[in-house]
Amino acid sequence: MLIVRGTKKLLDRVGPLSLGEDEQQTTLLGQWYATAVFWKPQVALFVNESTLVPVLMPLAPATTLLARFPRQVATVLAAHGIPDTIIGEELQQMRDHRLAKTANRSVVGIMNEFTYLAETYRGDTPPPDLLGLAMRLATTPCGPLYSKHVSPDRELQALLRSVAPPAN
Repeated sequence: MLIVRGTKKLLDRVGPLSLGEDEQQTTLLGQWYATAVFWKPQVALFVNESTLVPVLMPLAPATTLLARFPRQVATVLAAHGIPDTIIGEELQQMRDHRLAKTANRSVVGIMNEFTYLAETYRGDTPPPDLLGLAMRLATTPCGPLYSKHVSPDRELQALLRSVAPPAN
């Protein structure tokens, strides 16, 4: 099961909370945090809690955002060179999704930084290249990762190395 923890800005557009008290995420990457970015057109920024990998996608239509999110995650993971088998397993686990309030201020802070950086990187080119922006943001050094692998792209690769069987 996929758990998305949204900011108030996002929750106001996407819908009611749906996470039950005893429900746990089952995805390899864990929980995702999300917020709305008020560009034209509006964008949703998702950040993975464990790796801080960002995913950007169109917000509209907001009612289908969580249903569309797994496909965008697959696109971003493929751009990072993640094997299709791992992407497929992640998509299987994301078929069922729940929405909850944010619970980790550190990740919310990273989302704020990514929003600022994305605004700077995108320039005046509407519509922005969301995949390109996500890939560029993934190379950003992040404070919570300094004691690990420094940037989200490196943290993602390290996580996958730790769970993937060694190649023969």
